[in-house]
Amino acid sequence: MRRLLSTVLLVAPILGHGQTRPAAAGAVPSRAAATSGKAAVVATGTAVLSGRVSGPTTDSVAVSVRENPLDPKEKLFRVPLNDKGEFKLLVSVVGPTKADLVYGDDVAPLFLDPGTDIDVRFKGSDMSGTLKFKPNDVPSGFATKLRNRANLTDEQRHRQQAANANNYLVEADAQFVENDGFQVLPDNIQLYEAPFLSFLEYRRKHQFEFLEDHAARQSFTQDFYNYAHAEVVYAYANDKLTYQDLREQVVNTEGRLKMAPDYYNFLREPGLLNEPTAVQSELYHEFLINYIHFAVAQDKHQRSDPDFYPASYALASKKLNGSIRTIILGRVLQEAFRFGHVKQSAAMLTDFRNYDPKNQYYPTLQTDFNRHKSFAIGAPAPDFKLASATGDTVHLHDFVGKLVYINFWKTTNGLCLRDLAYAQELMRKFEGKNITFVNIALDENEQAWRSLVTIKKLPGVQVRASGGGLRSAIAKEYALQEVPTYFLVGEDGTFLNTKPKRLSSRAAVDEINQSFGKASTYTSAIEFAPTKK
Repeated sequence: MRRLLSTVLLVAPILGHGQTRPAAAGAVPSRAAATSGKAAVVATGTAVLSGRVSGPTTDSVAVSVRENPLDPKEKLFRVPLNDKGEFKLLVSVVGPTKADLVYGDDVAPLFLDPGTDIDVRFKGSDMSGTLKFKPNDVPSGFATKLRNRANLTDEQRHRQQAANANNYLVEADAQFVENDGFQVLPDNIQLYEAPFLSFLEYRRKHQFEFLEDHAARQSFTQDFYNYAHAEVVYAYANDKLTYQDLREQVVNTEGRLKMAPDYYNFLREPGLLNEPTAVQSELYHEFLINYIHFAVAQDKHQRSDPDFYPASYALASKKLNGSIRTIILGRVLQEAFRFGHVKQSAAMLTDFRNYDPKNQYYPTLQTDFNRHKSFAIGAPAPDFKLASATGDTVHLHDFVGKLVYINFWKTTNGLCLRDLAYAQELMRKFEGKNITFVNIALDENEQAWRSLVTIKKLPGVQVRASGGGLRSAIAKEYALQEVPTYFLVGEDGTFLNTKPKRLSSRAAVDEINQSFGKASTYTSAIEFAPTKK
């Protein structure tokens, strides 16, 4: 089950065009749309999910909750199924919470809050297609509902609202997420500006109609209505914002589109940036981080510049307010730890404490910083000693005084093989320049790698990490999780860019040209142990 209503792009932020919304981002819905009754929902409590799996295909069911938006680790609540496929799961929650129902490899979105008490039913072979929720201890049947609607207790009414909310998520997922016609990728991103905007408008119109129809016929809590409304608003805004950059990356046969002069005017809509009722929406978070990147890039800051993330941090602290400002500042810091500069990241982390007086996020960020500072721009790239295809021994320090573009790859990976032709063309363009292309294969089969290098006459320095692949020593030293992965190392042996453009990217040539001589400007303010040679 796919979960996102839009495409999230963190590389180059772009905001979609102005949308005609039935209500502003933070508008309070009509009385028919959301009725919270008098249900007294405490800030902290327990959500209860009980039910049955028909024809179980695995022995347990779980709910995952991400309590801290800056911590990728999720808290998992898991219970076994009994011999009838039944279960009862208690989930501790702090206020209204976006969560996930997990069964085997299948995942479905949940919305929980203290007071949620619902019955969950689905088939083990098809959770996404059969998932149904109903409230526990609430009269059922149409006639009974009509007769007792006014007589429900606050607790019963709240349980009904929780069941309504989660059934809505299931139906919305089937209607919009599982339908490729409503997705940006893979086809709609290839549209030109006018038809792409028509697609976004069409999708948003139907999403809002779907939401308002369900809200009018059922009863949602105000918190859930705000969340569902924000998902529609920021799916549109985020897809519009990221369209230009995403299209450039996906449609390699064409150059970057020039957008209409008023394309980004929608970013000025009141309430779009600061919407306190949208804080539960992950799409709201993604839109804001993409907006910050976009605005900083418009001010002529490049991602490889030492001041890119400080400028992003400063803009977020100025433009945003309330709890979302703290979260987005944390997101900026996390990106700076991974792709930024150690000196600036350390300074921003110290300043962040002013925005986190309750110390809610700082410990997580401090741990994250310590884990990533060795791979930040300005940190020394780990040296290595590897055998080349010609039998020579190659060290990273052999290339001090030159830019080094490192490509980790495997001969069995489709993306890596696709990039071979682009790599050869890129190296030809920089022939005679002060740069070396080092290709480090993570192949277990030495003969297969050596044969490909020889038959294809692959240019550049071709070396192999002997044994282990992604579990090899060099893979661990460079914290590799997948291939292809690229690094750009400066003339002084320090990281210049830990996420350079792909070999197949049109922008790779410009990025490399702009990197010559930059190493000295990225000197780290933190002392590192010398790399082994």
